[in-house]
Amino acid sequence: MEWLDSTPPIFVLSGGAGALGKHVARVALAQFCMNIPPIIVIPQVRTLEQLTAAVERVTAASGVIVHTMVDPELRAALNTLARAHDLTLIDTIGDPLAQLAGHFGRPPAGQPGLFQRQQEVYLERIQAIEYTVDHDDGRNLQDLNQADVVLTGVSRVGKTPLSIYLSVLGWKVANVPLARELPAPPELFRVDRRRVVGLTIDIDVLAQHRHWRQLGSTMLHGYTAPDLLEEEVLAARHVFRQGGFAVVNVTNKPIEETADQVIALISRWFEHRVAS
Repeated sequence: MEWLDSTPPIFVLSGGAGALGKHVARVALAQFCMNIPPIIVIPQVRTLEQLTAAVERVTAASGVIVHTMVDPELRAALNTLARAHDLTLIDTIGDPLAQLAGHFGRPPAGQPGLFQRQQEVYLERIQAIEYTVDHDDGRNLQDLNQADVVLTGVSRVGKTPLSIYLSVLGWKVANVPLARELPAPPELFRVDRRRVVGLTIDIDVLAQHRHWRQLGSTMLHGYTAPDLLEEEVLAARHVFRQGGFAVVNVTNKPIEETADQVIALISRWFEHRVAS
């Protein structure tokens, strides 16, 4: 069986983009025929005037309404208008909302677009993680200006785990290592200094971290020698002063506490929405 050219269209009414309603209409129509009738999406229906105009358009075309209206007042008004115009009305969201409201013991928010915003937050978080992985350990320094946060400090101060932790919260983080025998990369000083946080650590704790890192490896003695470690940490602090960077001491702090400090420092200057 195929649809005739005179088959009335399906109108999808939504307070948001209408993607869900269109998808539901396509899935359902596929069970009846190969060639589906036209599906016309009327998105962003947020007022009674917009709703009335949409229903008049459907009536003129003798169409069918599939809707995903989450606003309870507009959903009730749509039911009334559909009955008045003798229109077929398919509610794809009302029954699930009612069932879930009973299950959770509280009414739904009734705000269109919440799912889309949740998806946007999820995608932003994925992008933050991807950026952070691509800019770990001084890689892709030419893109530092795209970072929300730039962490810098000596080896084994905890830059990478802190970067990943922040990225999961939605921050794009780059980290730049500092080495005693090498000058700091010039790209570090071209970034807005308010986005750069220097990480420092007590010498004895850094020595422990490097000792465990050195086990089973062929790293040079200078990697753990106390006198050279002190020189390295002091050189890093000189870089922090040179760039005017904020400094966080990570000694014996859990990563959550350090992350909170970094977020507080950056948030002084910039608005950043952290994913919850």
